[in-house]
Amino acid sequence: MEPCSEDPHLRRASWLLGLTSLLLSVCSTGAKSPGAQGSGAHVPLQKIQGASVLFHVTKEPGAELEEVSWGFGPESNYRVLLKVHPGTDAPTWISLQDKYQQRVHVPNMTSLRIENLTSEDSGQYRARISFVGGIECTQVFPLIIYEPVPPPQILLGSPSIAAGWCNVTLECRASEDTEDLNVTWESRGLEHRVTPGPAPNPWTLAVSLPLSQPSPSLSCVVSNQVDQKTATLGLGEVCAHGSHGQAVAGPLQGILWAVVIMLFFLGIGLYVWKTCKKKKNMETEQGRLHFSFLAQITPLFHWNLGSLSPSFCCSGVSPAEGMAGVNMALGSE
Repeated sequence: MEPCSEDPHLRRASWLLGLTSLLLSVCSTGAKSPGAQGSGAHVPLQKIQGASVLFHVTKEPGAELEEVSWGFGPESNYRVLLKVHPGTDAPTWISLQDKYQQRVHVPNMTSLRIENLTSEDSGQYRARISFVGGIECTQVFPLIIYEPVPPPQILLGSPSIAAGWCNVTLECRASEDTEDLNVTWESRGLEHRVTPGPAPNPWTLAVSLPLSQPSPSLSCVVSNQVDQKTATLGLGEVCAHGSHGQAVAGPLQGILWAVVIMLFFLGIGLYVWKTCKKKKNMETEQGRLHFSFLAQITPLFHWNLGSLSPSFCCSGVSPAEGMAGVNMALGSE
């Protein structure tokens, strides 16, 4: 019996099926690479403003690329930015040149690099890969851009000393909105007891430190997904100042009361002195007024030396009235 000859159509179909499986495996392999996803869940790349990001298409060795187009936007409505073809040094721009052209570089046919990232660059980037033979697949690169973490500072409440413990409240404060920020407290050389009560605000920390503990420190760490900043405060001097303040509080209070009493009596003495001075001035003014009144009385008459005849004068008094006054005066003598 002669062996069966192989059908050439069947052999061609098997070859096409193998090529299709190879290309599909390329897309599925690319979906497993970091930052690139196929039809599965999209794991975003996270970058900080001003940084750069590199998207890289993965493919099976030997797979021949015909074209790679890069787009931006959701699957239902995205825009093609540029296309890359084999043997060309520069990409072919399709849209959004004003936004991306100065910041986008294409190191090779399977890579795209974006520099000086801004918050507007957040979104989904898509690489549509066309292979020789008409097979296509898409790899998705989700990208999230975060702002840098603002430098925090630690604000210190007034410490209090009780039973050998220093009680103080610390607040970690950032200069910008803290909605998307996380805060943690880190300690070094610190043994503190927890203050009872409801769950505290994570930005505020109440601690009780033993006075015998040497120079502990606390750090406030503010972070987001891509950046973090730290502020550190040494508590040794803080509690030392609080203890010293408590030691001198009694003497200072006594001195303060003594000063208040002294000022009170000084005020009373000043009031009495001013009252006496005012009364003395009033008596002096009355004496001057009496003397002025006597000095202004005009003589009732005077002798005219030229005629040796008496001439009478008085302010506002007639001569007859003046004479009558003289007669009365002489009669009384």
